[in-house]
Amino acid sequence: MDLWLIFLTGLTVGGLTCLAVQGGLLASTIAAREEEDIDAGSRRKHTIFPTAAFLTTKLIAYTILGFLLGLFGQTLQISGSAQTVMQLLAGGYMIAVALNLLNVHPIFRYAIIQPPRFLTRLIRNQTKSKDIFAPALLGVMTIFIPCGTTLAMEALAISSGKPFLGSMIMGAFTLGTMPLFFGIGFLTSLLGDTFRAKFFKIAGVLVLYLGIISFNGALVASGSPITLQSIGQALPIEIDLSGGQAAASADSNVKLVGGVQTVDMSVFPTSYSPNYIQVKAGTPVRLNLTPSGGLGCTSFFRIPKLRITKKLAQGATETVEFTPQSPGRLTFTCSMGMYTGTIEVI
Repeated sequence: MDLWLIFLTGLTVGGLTCLAVQGGLLASTIAAREEEDIDAGSRRKHTIFPTAAFLTTKLIAYTILGFLLGLFGQTLQISGSAQTVMQLLAGGYMIAVALNLLNVHPIFRYAIIQPPRFLTRLIRNQTKSKDIFAPALLGVMTIFIPCGTTLAMEALAISSGKPFLGSMIMGAFTLGTMPLFFGIGFLTSLLGDTFRAKFFKIAGVLVLYLGIISFNGALVASGSPITLQSIGQALPIEIDLSGGQAAASADSNVKLVGGVQTVDMSVFPTSYSPNYIQVKAGTPVRLNLTPSGGLGCTSFFRIPKLRITKKLAQGATETVEFTPQSPGRLTFTCSMGMYTGTIEVI
């Protein structure tokens, strides 16, 4: 999962949409504190303190929420199928949110879920407090009035099926939204409506990309024959950037040990090495999987077409064994279908 892209989503569309939903609440709280200063005969501005309190508690709350959402997804994940379905729904929802931002059709406005009115009124009442703890409390309570993009990130956290990955998703997204909250809409009002409309379109494209990648990852993890990768492989134009070294590299990855085609594979948080293996049909294959440098969604190793799933742990080498019966390509992947490799059976 690309946390930098999630951060960028928060920095762009997330910051603007969350500001539209929650910025007014923060502004009301700041106004209440300024009124308190004026009543006391002071002209000093303390906007940085309530804003910092608001954003700090909001970041903590959303990080904890991401952990709980990932834990919820993990609890539902009896097998990989539940996670794949949730990831498909998350990807589809993000695509719908992006199409709404791009004004493709009015029907996509229904993708933005509105919180109950009574809950919104209850939270707005907290802004009447002049105490410094009011914005801190408000930052926590914003989890009950999320913007549409936040809902998409929450769906993505659930689909991750991992508590710590879920917390990183929500934490990265919330960090991205923070800069605009410090300005309370000053930047967008300064640049005007024309630029803001263009800005939303750029942000919409970013969310659309994230949704497509998530949706495609779920297709890969489910072993679907139709994915972006399979479409790319079916194109008549093929560009080889390896300089003709791919086959030689693949041959060197496989060693015949006791009649078994054996491959030692390093599993990184965002990749596999080697990620291309060439084996012969009818001969047993053994993959020795050794995690290195931490684990994200690569903590599960899958070969969807063979319905093989292996859970990995740091400091331990796990083994996957199978016998390919016919020539073709087998895709191996992480639990979310984000990081993949190919086993070429000849």
